[in-house]
Formats: sequence, C-alpha cells, structure tokens
Amino acid sequence: MNYSTQMQAARMGIITPQMEAVAKKEYRTPEEIRALVAKGQVVICANHKHTCLDPNGIGSMLRTKINVNLGVSRDCRDYDEEMKKVMAAVHMGAEAIMDLSSHGDTAPFRRKLAAECPAIIGTVPVYDAVIHYRRDLAALSAKDFIDVIRLHAEDGVDFVTLHCGITRKTIDQIRSHKRKMNIVSRGGSLIFAWMSMTGQENPFYEYYDDILEICREHDVTISLGDACRPGCLADGSDVCQIEELVRLGELTKRAWERDVQVMVEGPGHMSLDQISANMKIQQTLCMGAPFYVLGPLVTDIAPGYDHITAAIGGAVAAMSGAAFLCYVTPAEHLALPNLEDVKQGIIASRIAAHAADIAKGIPHARDIDDRMSEARQKFDWEAQWACALDPETAKAIRDSRSPEQEDSCSMCGKFCAVRSMNKALAGEYIDIL
Repeated sequence: MNYSTQMQAARMGIITPQMEAVAKKEYRTPEEIRALVAKGQVVICANHKHTCLDPNGIGSMLRTKINVNLGVSRDCRDYDEEMKKVMAAVHMGAEAIMDLSSHGDTAPFRRKLAAECPAIIGTVPVYDAVIHYRRDLAALSAKDFIDVIRLHAEDGVDFVTLHCGITRKTIDQIRSHKRKMNIVSRGGSLIFAWMSMTGQENPFYEYYDDILEICREHDVTISLGDACRPGCLADGSDVCQIEELVRLGELTKRAWERDVQVMVEGPGHMSLDQISANMKIQQTLCMGAPFYVLGPLVTDIAPGYDHITAAIGGAVAAMSGAAFLCYVTPAEHLALPNLEDVKQGIIASRIAAHAADIAKGIPHARDIDDRMSEARQKFDWEAQWACALDPETAKAIRDSRSPEQEDSCSMCGKFCAVRSMNKALAGEYIDIL
C-alpha cells in the first residue's frame, strides 16, 4: 500500500478496495466514489487495523447512514451486555457504533470491537483520558489527551470525535451570552472545565497538527465535535454555535491539506424551521464535508419519546444535506439505553434516513417501497415481511390479532379497500356482509 489514507489514495487516482465496496452498495461507479473522497465530500472511515470492517461511505449524495452510541457507565458496567447491543445494532442495520464508555478498563472492549464488529467504530478520546490515567481532569496534561488519541488509533478505531473548535474565547462567550443550557456536549463540557481550571488553551485545538499526523498514519477520520451544539430550542442557531461552526470549517481545510478525512458534527436541539438553513450554512462553511447530526430534536418536552422527536428532525436534516444521523433512544436524557431502547432508536433513525433518501432521489432508495406496495396489493404477507424494516414486530402484531380471512386485516375485514378493488377490477362479486 503506497498511500496512508483513503483521501490520499483518491487524490493519487487510486481506487481502493474500500471504494470498490462502497460503489457497489451505492449504485455508483468506483470512479465517482474516488472523486468524492478526493474532494472530502465522502468519507470512508477505515482504520488500517480494523480488518473485519464492512466499508461504508458517508456523504450527502449517498444513502444516509446511522450511528449507534453505546458503552458502559459507573451505574451500568456490564460490557457483555454492551456487546449484545453492538451485535443487535449491526443486525438491525446500523452502519456505525460509537463506544462512549466512561468507566472501567475500556481498552479490551474497544479492541474486541475492532476484532469482531464489521460496523464503523468511533470513540470520544477525551472521555477515556480520565479513566485511562486514573487522574482527575485538572491533573491531566495536553500531552495526556493527545496520547489517548494515539492509543485509540492504534486499537483500530475508525473515527474519533474531537472537540477542537471550543477555545478560550468560548469561555467568555458562554458566560456573556447566558444560554439556557450552557454546554450540553459531554466532551465539550470536559474541555471547557479543563480550560477553566488550568487556564490553558484547548489541547485539541492547540496541538491540532500533531493530531493530524496520528490520524494520517492510521487513517482515522476526525469527527469535529460541536461542543456548543444547542441543548434546547432556545439556544438553537445562537452565536456560540455558529462561531464554532466557522472554526470547524477552518479546521476541516487544515485536515484536508494533510489528506485526513473529516466529518463535522451538528445540532442538537433545534426548532423544525431552522434545520434546513443550518444544513446549508454547514455545507457552505465546511465546503461540503459530511455533516453528522444528533437528531436534531425538534421539541424539548418529550422525555421517553425522544427517538420520535429526533426522527422528525433527522428526516428534515438528511433531506437538507446531513449525511450521518446519530440515533436517539427513548432513554435520551433519562438513562443508559437497554436493548429494547437501542432497537427503538435504530428503527426510528432508519425510518428518518430512508424517508430522506427517497426525498433526495438517492438511486434505488424507493425500490423496496415499491416492492412493499406490490406485496400489499396482492396480500402477499411473506413478501411484506421481507420488505419491512422490522419484520418480527410487524408479523407479531398481525399474528396477535388475526382476521377471519387471509385477504384482509382485523381493522377492515371485508371492508378492506384493497380487497374490494381487486374483486371489482376482476369482475367478481364483492361480498361485505
């Protein structure tokens, strides 16, 4: 291999095996994918050491991809349970897994993911710094943070979220602009706290060039974290969020100059009418780099149902240019998600992504919907299960409330419009009673 990163290969005119795999999935030519990777508009997160990876491309002109956040905490420490969630998430169609563990020895789980999980693997190294060194935040040095990035890269992680855009200036902004929710990004708050306690500049910003060298060596994609993403509707599109986005655009350009792939992270909580404009601003400021959004959540009053509020926002965001949706579960704001929460979050996000792909005219996105329509018209239940996002649930609902006749459901019975039309068009007698 005479290239370090997918972007470098693309700029050298080389079509990598990963580009070939992505092209096949996306109904594109390998050359089209190579050109998009070269421009930074598509990323293929593929650490050299993640050898079991099933490659996927992330970009607004490709199918919208889904990320699933997992990982243990001090209150929920079962790594075996997290691995069950990982494999269930992959089975349900998630393209990426982020290990956000904040307790215990994280390295074995991270290495197990790289050895066994075919999905893209992401981490937030700042979480791991305190755990790895077993020291409080203020006792950590800038070098400590950078060394953890290197450790994650060597373990096979495909992308890292780094909150590079928050600086000493942000401290004054947060204090003067009086946000309702201040900073809700966990990584962003840790960096803010470290800067406040030490008086030093953000190490991820100050030593960005050193980070680029690590990422270039291992082909780790940088996901530029939005420390100032809005955590409530009132903070949406405020000066803190937008100024950080301007800085992330500058950092994107610097990464591309070193052939390092970049994604840019976005909101957060945001009213429905602001989402499309935010996507366009990001595309302009960050020159088309793939946008990775959390939701956005379009209302603040739905704890227990935030997978729905996020799916509504996610569909609009992806339709308007977002490339990567971070799933949100019913446990958002409340607890570590269990296996059922993970399932509900993935299904909601996949619905949002698929709806957006149809709206954007992604090649062949609607094919499965057309097959579902044909199966429904023919009352071909097995074909319907084959098309369904969650066939087990669909089948279980029908089986639990079985109709008298197979060519109907227990809602309509012989009043079924499809049944009546099939018979009428075939010249048959339509019996209702």
